[in-house]
Amino acid sequence: MSRGIHQQHGLDSIKPYVPGKPIEDVKREYGLDDVIKLASNENPYGVSPNALAAMKASLCRLNKYPDGAGYELRAALAAHFHVDMDQVAIGNGADDLIQELSMAYLEDGDEVVISRSSFPMYDIYASAMRARLVKTPLTDDLGIDLEAMADAITERTKLVYVCNPNNPTGTIVGADDIDAFIRRIPENVLVVLDEAYFEMVDSTDYPESLSYVREGRTNVFVMRTFSKVYGLAGIRVGYGFAHPEIVSTMLRIKPPFNVNVLAQTAGIAALTDVAFVSESVDGNKAGRQYLTREFDRLELSYAESHTNFVLVNIGPSAPAVQQQLLERGIIVRPCVGYELPEYLRVSIGTMEQNARFIRTLREILVA
Repeated sequence: MSRGIHQQHGLDSIKPYVPGKPIEDVKREYGLDDVIKLASNENPYGVSPNALAAMKASLCRLNKYPDGAGYELRAALAAHFHVDMDQVAIGNGADDLIQELSMAYLEDGDEVVISRSSFPMYDIYASAMRARLVKTPLTDDLGIDLEAMADAITERTKLVYVCNPNNPTGTIVGADDIDAFIRRIPENVLVVLDEAYFEMVDSTDYPESLSYVREGRTNVFVMRTFSKVYGLAGIRVGYGFAHPEIVSTMLRIKPPFNVNVLAQTAGIAALTDVAFVSESVDGNKAGRQYLTREFDRLELSYAESHTNFVLVNIGPSAPAVQQQLLERGIIVRPCVGYELPEYLRVSIGTMEQNARFIRTLREILVA
């Protein structure tokens, strides 16, 4: 009798990533016609018009493989961010870049330092490579503790992930703290600065992380995405900046056509869409201020957000409140999987969506 295929210990430890529940699933499950999704930090204002027009014009090219090197997109990113082209990497979303980094730098028994309550894809790909996760606690104000992360580094550490702003807390670490942290890290340890939400940050203390790349540091990778402010989550295109040695190492294990024709075309066009970015950032800031003001009125504590979501403390009833919101057609993110069971992560929507969420939440809490 077959005993089946034995799973390796790296896979045994992986908890699959669970994305936000799709709108259509909620409609079918609860018999609803009107459902809003405030769970996946998507852009509520839609797709960059420039990107959308470019994708439509590229539909006739879908019978051809994309440029495996992504030359035009990488060149556009290099020009836009004032770096050299050989310092630019692109991927099928930021997740793809995390996977490539894990494959390129990790072997059995290596260590990866990660903050608790941060983006779970770091954990998944590190575990897939059978590396050991070393997790440090958050600070009292739900920020990433860079001192604890630096203290956790050993001779077996290969990667350190700093999500800034952090997902799901929305908090940031400032320029001076990042600089002190970077200078404590051994040169053989790669620091990945995940800045998926950097366009949303409204703080003069936020670091200019690309300066590390421009000055030629060999152990910093700055990772970003088109998914958020440009509204391109559905086509999956991420990008990063690093020393050419890091980029060339990733290219050795990169899938040959991982960024498709539409994604490359959209990314190039999106970089020119200053008006849409400005509209998205301004709308997000207004929505963030509205939600936090209403949370204050409801006497709910929350993390100081610099992103397009707010982490709010509901208390022990958070799972029940999340379920009741779901039954009323509002999808928000439970945070049990982030080791924050009393919190909900709420994406900032349009003002109409934000108002509906607050109105419904108030009804649930006072019932």
